[in-house]
Amino acid sequence: MTALTNDISIERSTRSSRLALSTMAAVLCLLALAPLVLGAGAVDRMTALFVYVILAAMWNALAGFGGLVSVGQQVFFGLGAYFTIRLADAGLNPFLSLFAAALITGAISLPLSLFMLRLKGGEFAIGMWVISALTHMLVNLDRLIQGETGTSLISLNAYDSGTRRAVIYWLALASMAALLGILFALLRSRTGAAIQAIRDNEDAAASVGVHVIGTKRLLFVLAAFGIAVAGGLWLASATTFQPKTYFSVQWTAYMIFMVLVGGIGKFEGAILGAVLFFIIETFFGSLGVWYLIGLGATAVIFSLYLPRGLWGEIERRFDLQLLPVGYRLKLPGPTKIQWKQ
Repeated sequence: MTALTNDISIERSTRSSRLALSTMAAVLCLLALAPLVLGAGAVDRMTALFVYVILAAMWNALAGFGGLVSVGQQVFFGLGAYFTIRLADAGLNPFLSLFAAALITGAISLPLSLFMLRLKGGEFAIGMWVISALTHMLVNLDRLIQGETGTSLISLNAYDSGTRRAVIYWLALASMAALLGILFALLRSRTGAAIQAIRDNEDAAASVGVHVIGTKRLLFVLAAFGIAVAGGLWLASATTFQPKTYFSVQWTAYMIFMVLVGGIGKFEGAILGAVLFFIIETFFGSLGVWYLIGLGATAVIFSLYLPRGLWGEIERRFDLQLLPVGYRLKLPGPTKIQWKQ
C-alpha cells in the first residue's frame, strides 16, 4: 500500500486477495493428488475443466482486457492439436509434442498478427473466423490427417491407460496454473496497464507513449499459445483428431459463453464462467441440441440483464476482489473509489 496523504492511500492487494491466493495455492496442491483418489471418469472430467479454464482465461485476456473480440480463436485450438499429431508422428514424445506444438502455433501467430491486428472491431472478429476456415481446409489436405476422416495420437498407446490419464491430468493442471500465473503477472504490470488503456482508447493510449501494435501483438501471441496448449491437451485426452471438430467455431462460442456469464474483463470472471460451464455441461450436455439452445439463451439473458457477468455483480454489490489486477484509491470514511488499470 502506498500512502498519498495521512487519509488517502492507494492499495494493490487486499486482505481478501491475499487470502484468495493462499487458498488457490492450497487447492492446487489438493488437486494434484486427485488422480490418486478419484476414478477414471472423474479424472477425465477434471482435465476437461482445466482446459475450459485455459480457454476462458485466454479469450478474456484478448477480448475482455485487450478489446480484441475474435470469433476465430478455434484456429489456434485446432493447430495445437494438429501440430501435436504431426510432431508425435515424427517421433517426438507425445507429451512433449503438446508443448512443442503450442510453441509452433505461437510462432505462427506472430506473423499472422502483422496484418490481423491492422483490422478493427468487427473486421478483426470476422477476419479471424476466415483465417480459421482457411486453416481448416489446409489441414484437410495433409495426407496424414486423411481429410475429415482424421487420425489418432497413436503414440499414446505406449502408455497404459492409468498412467496416461494421470499424466495428462497433471499436465493440464500445471498448464492451467502456469498460464493463469503468467496472465495475472502480465495484467498487473505496466504492460497490463497499457493493454487496458488500448482497449479503452487506442489514440489516447498512443498519445501517452504506449506502443499500441507491439502491446496488442504480445497479447495476441500469448492467447494463441495458451489456446494451442488447450487444444493439445484436449487431443491427448480424446486421442482422436478430426479437423471439423477441432476447427469448429463451437470452441470460440464456448469461450464467449464462459466469459460473458462469468464476467468479461474480470480475471476471476473467466474462472467462474468456466466452472459454471463445466457444471452445466456435466448435467445437461446429454440433451444434445437443446443443450446448445439453452447455452445460447443463457448468454443472451446475461448480455441483456447482467452485462457485468456474475463476478461483476458480486464485485459491485459486495466490493469484493479476490484477484485484483488494478489499483484501489482509499478515501477517508466509508467511501472507496476503485481505479482499474
